[in-house]
Amino acid sequence: METHGQPGLEVRENVALAPLSTLGVGGPARFYAKAKTRDTVEAGVAWAGARGVPLLVLGGGSNMVIADEGFPGLVLHVLPEGVETRPEGNEVRVHAAAGEKWDTLVHTAALNGWAGIECLAGIPGCVGATPIQNVGAYGQDVSETIAAVIAFDTVRKTPVTFSNEECGFGYRSSRFKGQDRHRYVILAVEYRLTPGGAPSLRYPDVQRRLAERGVSAPTLRDVREAVIEVRRLKSMVLDPGDPNAKSVGSFFMNPIVSEKTSAAVRQRALERNAPGADAMPQWKVPGGGVKLSAAWLIERAGFKRGYERGRAAISEHHTLALVNRGGASAREVIALAREIRDGVREAFGVSLVPEPVFVNVSLGEAEGGPGAKTD
Repeated sequence: METHGQPGLEVRENVALAPLSTLGVGGPARFYAKAKTRDTVEAGVAWAGARGVPLLVLGGGSNMVIADEGFPGLVLHVLPEGVETRPEGNEVRVHAAAGEKWDTLVHTAALNGWAGIECLAGIPGCVGATPIQNVGAYGQDVSETIAAVIAFDTVRKTPVTFSNEECGFGYRSSRFKGQDRHRYVILAVEYRLTPGGAPSLRYPDVQRRLAERGVSAPTLRDVREAVIEVRRLKSMVLDPGDPNAKSVGSFFMNPIVSEKTSAAVRQRALERNAPGADAMPQWKVPGGGVKLSAAWLIERAGFKRGYERGRAAISEHHTLALVNRGGASAREVIALAREIRDGVREAFGVSLVPEPVFVNVSLGEAEGGPGAKTD
């Protein structure tokens, strides 16, 4: 059944959402519409508001866990496309619409010799999602290169542009994921990249992969390809033939704790005779605090790769990825995530914080924050 709202906006009823998610779980949207232009984004917001139904903005569906019951309002699939570039001093400004495929943009930047996002290759999803959780991997975060975010304010009903500083970026967070969650619909993002810039080589896995290939002076393309190879080995690229690739990527954030808590975690690991407790991975972060490895904590709490709960499981290739083995329900994924979170808390006194967005479903207790809660 179809219903028509604002001009140019086609609203359908009872549309399956699981096929629109990389995790492949979730029930239907009560209402669904595609928005490929700014006008249809505004029309979708107005349509939901006029009918008093909740609004959910969907992009690439790569970071969402959708309830088995689906979503009771309008799912607005924001898919505007288009990329424009312009030189500005020693930089190139890349203005990309929210619906552009992120990895395609990374590929284009590498081919043109524009440095700044090469280590973010292979990440599924669309441009519009990148500022929301400050997408990052292998030593780079998009907050390092984002110049501006263009969005539609659903409260004031007007477009607005945010500078980098106004986005409130943090570790896997921003104002769009925090205090202003659900208020703004991202329309486009502008990045400042460096023509002829050196590639980022901060991550050991990428360095090792390049060394294995005999690349001593890597180009941006070399680094991008190495990153994708590393991600593929971990089943962290979209691949219909890989049973470990049906996921939302990393499910938990690496916890950031105080130095006192880090020492207490290490002591607990020693008392448990956890392998490698003497060399527990930890990194000091700017502004204070210590980042711990969520994967290390999960494994030392007794959860091994391949561990299953129903049709949901921990990936066989990446401890942080929870995967749909085929036909999994959102309840099974949530139950597995809760078991892991509670097991790590019991073992080490740290509550891991999930990275994906939960739609009409909850892991329970606090789900925000800088990556961890401590007992």
